[in-house]
Order: sequence, then structure tokens, then C-alpha cells
Amino acid sequence: MQFSISNPQRLLDDPALSMQYIRAMGSGGQKVNKVSTAVHLRFDIAQSNLPDAVKALLLDVSDTRLTTEGILIIKAQQFRTQEANRNDALERLMQWINKHAVVAKTRRATKPSKSAKRKRTDDKKKRGDVKKLRQKMKY
Repeated sequence: MQFSISNPQRLLDDPALSMQYIRAMGSGGQKVNKVSTAVHLRFDIAQSNLPDAVKALLLDVSDTRLTTEGILIIKAQQFRTQEANRNDALERLMQWINKHAVVAKTRRATKPSKSAKRKRTDDKKKRGDVKKLRQKMKY
């Protein structure tokens, strides 16, 4: 099963999504301590409008940004404007959901064919013959 979100507007309409604007860390100019441009995006997976199967997949993900309550926290502070950081956080949320909302294919047990087994033993025999030539002669 492949689930995909391609429209960020769908995420913005979700009541499980909240954004808080904070001051960005790191170096900056004169406005760095006055303007809150960084974004803390919080996405409550259990309360979201996503299908239940997708919610279960996302809650099983092992990620340091995912809290024990099932809230994903993304901090975006790369850009100098709130809008750019907000769009970056939404894009990263979409990528995270699309990446982790995939059901892994079940593995079918297989065994090597007869020709593959034969080829393997022939290769081993050739390698043994090469090594045998390197040995000291026994008299």
C-alpha cells in the first residue's frame, strides 16, 4: 500500500496541525532577537484526518522527532521569513508522511536453482585449484 500527500493545503486544513513561531537560533543581524521567524510545527498523528492504517504505520516509526504521545515536532529555521520557514516545515512534514506511510512487501522464501548451485560449486572448485597451485610441492 502506498499513501501519498501531494497538496500541502490538505495538511493545513487538518485540525491536528499547529504551528508556533519562535525566534531562530544561530547568528543573525540586528533583528535576530526581535523577530520570530522560526517555526515549530506540531502534528498530532492520532488526531489527524489520515486513514487509520496510515496512522498506525506512522505511530510505529522510530524517530527522535516523534514524542511518546504520537506528536511529530518539526523545527524549521533555515530561512529568514516566517512564510518560507512555514512552507519548509510543511514540505518536510509531507515528505516524512510519504516516506513512512508505506507497507513493506512481505518476503517470499525462495531457494537457488540447480544451475545456480552448480555454478557456485564450479566456482569454488576453480578457486580451490588456483590455491592448490600455490602450495609447496610435496615429495
